[in-house]
Amino acid sequence: MSWIELRAADGFEISAWRADPSGEPRGGLVIVQEIFGVNEHIRSVADAYAADGYLVIAPNLFDRARKRLDLGYTPQERKIGFEMVGKIPRESMLMDIDAAIEAAKAGGKVGIVGYCLGGTLAWAAAARSGGLSAAVGYYGGGVIALKDLRPKAPVMLHFGEKDENIPQAGVREVAAAHPDVPVHLYSAGHAFNRYGNLAYDEPSASLARARTLEFLSRHLG
Repeated sequence: MSWIELRAADGFEISAWRADPSGEPRGGLVIVQEIFGVNEHIRSVADAYAADGYLVIAPNLFDRARKRLDLGYTPQERKIGFEMVGKIPRESMLMDIDAAIEAAKAGGKVGIVGYCLGGTLAWAAAARSGGLSAAVGYYGGGVIALKDLRPKAPVMLHFGEKDENIPQAGVREVAAAHPDVPVHLYSAGHAFNRYGNLAYDEPSASLARARTLEFLSRHLG
């Protein structure tokens, strides 16, 4: 597990966390961050998927504004995270994700798994990139506004029924607009997969991860 550098299509270089499996990769996987950067939690998520056999690349999407930003979950750090999102165009983030997809191809077929901000970006990437074979989004609130996008790869979405940030009516709209996309609901709030944090909900996180791994296995290997 180590930091690497990626070069986007516009020549910009960003850092990324790379986690390798112990044996031959069963596929490549891009992990997309929340608003807190590629912090300890996201790195641990990447490492866990590597332990499941995937070559994992987690691009640091905030590098275009602040290099190697690693935030915790205090109100001030949350404010910084939202400021970063406001400074970097979505198109630039998707360009950096494209660079991560190219790097992950060294592992075989490539999937993407994103959380919160990353959940929205995983949905958007699935609609624009021909390099993906699967996409999974966790509590990506922005998916609702982007529900008219048409994914080019199979997608699975996870949402919490008690999420105060994402309206359930919007989630139902997404499900209705994409009957071929599994939209799973959990008795949990926002960021239920963020272990080590008050938001964490173990039963929901475990079930979502099992579903995600089965989905990735089916489409990547």
